[in-house]
Amino acid sequence: MNNTVVRSLSGLVFLLIMVGSILIGPIAYAAVMIFIIAVVMYEYLDISLSGSFRLARNLAVVSGISLFLLLFFHVGYGMPSRYLLLITIPLASMYFSMLWNRDAEAYPRNQYLSGSVIYTALPFALTNLIVFCADGSFKGTTLLFFFIILWISDVGAYVFGMLFGQKNGHKLFPSISPKKSWEGFFGGLICAMLFGGIIFFTGLSQFSLFHTLAITLIINLSSVLGDLIESQFKRNYGVKDSGNLMPGHGGLLDRFDGALTSFPLAIAYIKLLSLF
Repeated sequence: MNNTVVRSLSGLVFLLIMVGSILIGPIAYAAVMIFIIAVVMYEYLDISLSGSFRLARNLAVVSGISLFLLLFFHVGYGMPSRYLLLITIPLASMYFSMLWNRDAEAYPRNQYLSGSVIYTALPFALTNLIVFCADGSFKGTTLLFFFIILWISDVGAYVFGMLFGQKNGHKLFPSISPKKSWEGFFGGLICAMLFGGIIFFTGLSQFSLFHTLAITLIINLSSVLGDLIESQFKRNYGVKDSGNLMPGHGGLLDRFDGALTSFPLAIAYIKLLSLF
């Protein structure tokens, strides 16, 4: 089957699952997020640590899932904030488990264990702050807004890059990602800002036009950097794709690389300005 068709079909299935989980309710949202956190963390740690620290890697994933669940129950169901400190148990256990690891060559890379929690799990855990209202009710439209801008940015960059950047384009960051071009970058930016306006006027955004476009800009720009960061990470380890879960796309880390940097910044913007 043509790679473009495979890529489109797997992307459509992915889109339906994500949108469906956000619109159905908190349980579906939590289930999909936990699955994503687990897979993304395993992919990240499999690349960085290979077969080393097996027990510690599993405990790192438990830490990431625990972080999400603790914030989920705290923000959505009023669990007292003191219980957030329970995250220290799997985190400490992760480090304790390394006492039994004898792989001296892998030991200098153990920082990837804690890095996986911060880099791959924390961004998804923070989405709890924008899917629950002050009264505890679930409202996933802001997160859906985030994902739409992220996807439109990717599609716009891909289309404009293919049309104008492949043959005679200007390379964006050739030492890390030779295929990315400035034409694709500006194409993604234009598409994102256009859809940011559409999202505002269709009522999907609860923010003012200025803040809607500001959030759109934050997601677009920081997702490009997130994509480059993950590309550099894979290049350092000689890996093309983080996995093969999504035919034509690679792994989930490849799909969510932009979200890992853009969502925390967009959420920080919203919360620091008390917009939600």
